[in-house]
Amino acid sequence: MRNLRRELFAEFIGTALLLCAVIGSGIMAERLSAGNTGVALLANTLATVFILYVLIEVLGPVSGAHFNPVVSVVLAVAGAGEGRARRTALFIAAQLAGAIAGAALANAMFDLSLLHASSKMRASPGQWLAEAVAAAGLIVVVLRAPRGRAAALVASYIGAAYWFTASTSFANPAAVLGRMMSDTFAGIAPASAAAFVAAQFAGGAVGMAVSRMLGPPDAQAG
Repeated sequence: MRNLRRELFAEFIGTALLLCAVIGSGIMAERLSAGNTGVALLANTLATVFILYVLIEVLGPVSGAHFNPVVSVVLAVAGAGEGRARRTALFIAAQLAGAIAGAALANAMFDLSLLHASSKMRASPGQWLAEAVAAAGLIVVVLRAPRGRAAALVASYIGAAYWFTASTSFANPAAVLGRMMSDTFAGIAPASAAAFVAAQFAGGAVGMAVSRMLGPPDAQAG
């Protein structure tokens, strides 16, 4: 039980810091970029890449550094860690609570209301497809990253996906929840959230299937 509590705390604090960085850097970037959306997105991307790397390195030994319900569900199904339904549900609850806390913290640091709904609509077939692609790629990386390299590979993939996906690669239902709570650069309107989450879980299933088709991660090319 003590280890589970530590793992849940790591998932909570890791997801909170991730969302705080994503939202906070978006606010700062928008304020400093003088209306240049490309510059703002680049700053937002870099902050996300750096915090992801740090959080996975620091908290990975404690909980596995999921910070993402899709990752937790896929690892449970794959039997790679969080195999029990109750344990996975607790991980997801910690991640969602952390996402809300991180959004509140970011908003507070920039003198905004703690939690306020975003008005930024993200609703198009292209963006839904982008979320599925982003999540599928993330799962392939998570399942196949060589030991000790997951932090760099996951952070690098998300950084790239910020730019090659139409949705800027949320790839995480907890991130959707946190971003719903801030009407700022990184926000997403509540009306757009359900389709994003559905696309992410669909992408997670595709990513798991792709990984299985590629064979065991340590298989050598013949």
